[in-house]
Amino acid sequence: MAQTAAAPSLTPQGPKTKTKAKKRYLKAKKDRRKKRKALPGTAHRTEPTRRDEEDESGSDEAQPSGSESEGASAAEQVEAPPEIALPAKHAQRDGERPKKRRKIDTEEADARHASSPEVAEPPAQSSGAPRPRSATPPVALPAFPQPRKPEAPSKSVLALQGLDKALIEAEVVDPATTVPLDAAKDAQDERTGLSGKMRRRLQDLGITELFAVQTAVVPLLLSSPRSRALYRHYDPPEDLCVSAPTGSGKTLAYVLPIVEILSSRVVTRLRALVVLPTRDLVVQVRETFEAIAKGRGLKIGTATGQHSFAHEQAQLVAERNEEVQGGSSKVDILMCTPGRLIDHLNGTPNFSLQHLRFLVIDEADRLLAQSFQDWLAQVLAATRPPRASDDSETSLSSELATASIDPVVRGRPHPDALSPAFLHLLRGVHYVRTDYDEKKEPSCQKLLFSATLTRDPAKIAALGLRQPKYIVVQSPKTSAASKEEGVLDFVMEKFTMPATLTEHMVVCESSVKPLMLFHLVHARGVTNALVFTKSAESTARLVRLFEFFESAHSDSQGRRIVARAYSSDLAPGERKSILEQFKSQDVQLLVCSDLISRGIDISHVSHVVSYDVPVDFRKYVHRAGRTARAGRAGDAWTLVEEQEARYFKTMLKEADHLDKVKRVRVADADVEPLKPAYEVALARLKESYARSS
Repeated sequence: MAQTAAAPSLTPQGPKTKTKAKKRYLKAKKDRRKKRKALPGTAHRTEPTRRDEEDESGSDEAQPSGSESEGASAAEQVEAPPEIALPAKHAQRDGERPKKRRKIDTEEADARHASSPEVAEPPAQSSGAPRPRSATPPVALPAFPQPRKPEAPSKSVLALQGLDKALIEAEVVDPATTVPLDAAKDAQDERTGLSGKMRRRLQDLGITELFAVQTAVVPLLLSSPRSRALYRHYDPPEDLCVSAPTGSGKTLAYVLPIVEILSSRVVTRLRALVVLPTRDLVVQVRETFEAIAKGRGLKIGTATGQHSFAHEQAQLVAERNEEVQGGSSKVDILMCTPGRLIDHLNGTPNFSLQHLRFLVIDEADRLLAQSFQDWLAQVLAATRPPRASDDSETSLSSELATASIDPVVRGRPHPDALSPAFLHLLRGVHYVRTDYDEKKEPSCQKLLFSATLTRDPAKIAALGLRQPKYIVVQSPKTSAASKEEGVLDFVMEKFTMPATLTEHMVVCESSVKPLMLFHLVHARGVTNALVFTKSAESTARLVRLFEFFESAHSDSQGRRIVARAYSSDLAPGERKSILEQFKSQDVQLLVCSDLISRGIDISHVSHVVSYDVPVDFRKYVHRAGRTARAGRAGDAWTLVEEQEARYFKTMLKEADHLDKVKRVRVADADVEPLKPAYEVALARLKESYARSS
């Protein structure tokens, strides 16, 4: 009995009763589930979640604590807004903290909300209840275009910026233009302005027609009687700039008008000044003047520094002991280099440029690129008269001084050979300005000639050109805007080459470049040729190597080519002798630097070889222009080292000239017979330099 009383009672107790809070919680949960099922988009979720099943079990273990009961009571007051339909997996669970919705879910909810306009507005929430999270609308950003680089101006627009308007409106002349000369008539030719005497002289020299540049320049300078006047101080002439290919006859284009106009002079004055870059070119231009002006009585002189300064002074100036305001000249036409010209301006008494009618600057781009003691500014200043306002007091003081020193001159004016523009400086006459005075300008007309005329606005402005006119000899374009394109080609340095010129290039290794030259001479007949190098030292070394090669090669072949060096290291007399030997064809190859690449005209030159690649396209134009002159055929060869090939091709491509230069390939078998003599020549050259050092 004792054991029975001590044992616990096994009779099951009755079911536990639920509290009121628990009942209210379960009821509110069922209502929320029914509302979720009624909303669109949640009908497919009909099964209760795991948490709901646990909550509905009603077991004592799931009995919520006091705080949970209070949270449940508060949750009963909050109902989800009917217009926002959230997925079932994101539904708030009882007693849980609301989770942050992802952006993609929010956008889906907004889309569903926009598609069901019949959903009513949510009821107002109480101030104490937590506010539900509303959907965040997407932010609409303004649309901007993608950034891009601005379009660059065309090459033509850039090329024409800053240029003189006269250059843009240049006259383009077809290189094939010619005008035949009729020597039978004595009257003046209306087309060219040349007299019958001049046409007969040209016929005696074998000139029967004028080339393109001459057909444009000669009629322009001889167009009217006014243009033939020696003094034009009230109507000054317009300046002229000419760009024409090498060998097109630019020298004759200015020689003919100068001789025709100056032939009418009575008193000898320095009226034509031709400035040239080298002594050799001065000698060549003088020969042209003497041939054209034969029988006209004109006196021609040169000043190059080849003779002593005192000797040149005696040849140029008649009176050196007494000052003559108008100058005292023995020559009508003077050809000179810039340096010697400045020496005479500063150091020769009575050497004056006030009577100058023509100032010719040949090879203008080279002369303007080099200062030569600022020769251009000094020459231009010597041709312009000083202003009368600056010299009125000076004239009066000089008058008084002259009257006190020389009583013979007192009371009468002494003309002193002054030009009309300088008459206000006349000694013994006080300059009086009146209302009827008209300004007198110098009569000097500037003529610029070059195959590669400069287009630099600063250099052109330094010339002080007066209403300049530009003449460009270019091949015509086929398009409608032919004139504009021709000027653009000139401005962008696309210079015209002679039509009878054939151009080649040979790409090789630097170690076999002399061998390629020997191959051109012996296998391709490149004789009567000019060979250009980069310096005087390279010229001497190449000539010595060529002599050693010919000595070794002629032992078996019997034929020997003669080559001589022509550079600035030689004396003027020696250079002249070598040039004469080359003209007489006693010398087959003339190896030279760029000293001779400007303007020199040797009729029998049939080949030009650039042993060293020219540094720019201008030098290439002037080198190649030594052949194919005056309508004759010629070949230009360029030996290009492999490391220089890209640079050389790029230079030609920028000048739109690459397709005109043909590449010649030389196989090893072609030069194999020359290699033994070449190796012997190299060994002898090495020995000779070892002995000299």
